[in-house]
Amino acid sequence: MASQDVSTQPVNPIPAKPTGWSPSLKFQRRIFLLPAVVITLLFVIFPTVFGVYVSFTDWRLNAVDGRSFSGLDNFRRMWDDARFWNALRNNLIFVFIGIPFQYVIALIMAVLVNQNIRGRKFFRVAFLLPFMLSPVAAGWMIGRSIFDARWGPIANILDDYFGIEWSFYEDGRHAIFALILLSAWYSIPFIFVMLLAGLQAMPPEIFEAARIDGATAWQQFRDMTWPLLLPVSLTAIVLRMVFEFKLIDIILVVTGGGPGNDTETLTAYIYREGYQSLNVGYGTAMAEVFLFTIIVIMTLFLYLTQRWIRDVN
Repeated sequence: MASQDVSTQPVNPIPAKPTGWSPSLKFQRRIFLLPAVVITLLFVIFPTVFGVYVSFTDWRLNAVDGRSFSGLDNFRRMWDDARFWNALRNNLIFVFIGIPFQYVIALIMAVLVNQNIRGRKFFRVAFLLPFMLSPVAAGWMIGRSIFDARWGPIANILDDYFGIEWSFYEDGRHAIFALILLSAWYSIPFIFVMLLAGLQAMPPEIFEAARIDGATAWQQFRDMTWPLLLPVSLTAIVLRMVFEFKLIDIILVVTGGGPGNDTETLTAYIYREGYQSLNVGYGTAMAEVFLFTIIVIMTLFLYLTQRWIRDVN
């Protein structure tokens, strides 16, 4: 049989453009992005830009003259404001001391509950109970009712049985310590849930193989569980850092920033200056500097931790 000419082979035609196609179809598709763009402009871009403008003004809501441009006066005042630096220092204490403490306790709880023990379901629910309360309720029940030196049981137990007269809120260092414990009591369940989910998502086959090879429980945790859990740990720590930087509710409920201003966070100071004292210009300037500080810290933290995770894995 004669071979068929190649030129006569049927060629798949190029698909025709759909009926009614026009260059405006791309524009029509982009219209669906319009709601997200509008929301971002209204609630993210505009408040940020307007906040930068307000930070360069002298704007007191109770002033007759209204808003006036003041240049760098708010930032010069901030540089010399000891209360601002004290509040920022307190924020850093809650972040860099409180969060590692929360993480270690949550990790221990997650590892224990992940074991095949009796009452495992009960402990999972019980450990979540503090996180179901609002921070205001937790601050009142724990901070005001248990740690209080006048009627709180902890101070009375220390005095009656150990002869130690201890007050959590008469000294700034004691108050910071009590607030770190209170914030940990409320926040540990959040980290615990994320770590437990990460542990349960790990494939059991690799641990079974490690046990067959003779690896001890500590070696499995150090060389397998810990490295595999690092991405989940990083996510939990970053979220907790964001929440701790915004810490204000338990501060206002428990100590009000006292004694003096020893436990005041920068969020609480911004609230008092911008809302209670009606000094919107200075309060906004502090908020903008605080936002820039958080961005720098979080970026540096993510950069260093991600490099470390790559080296570990």
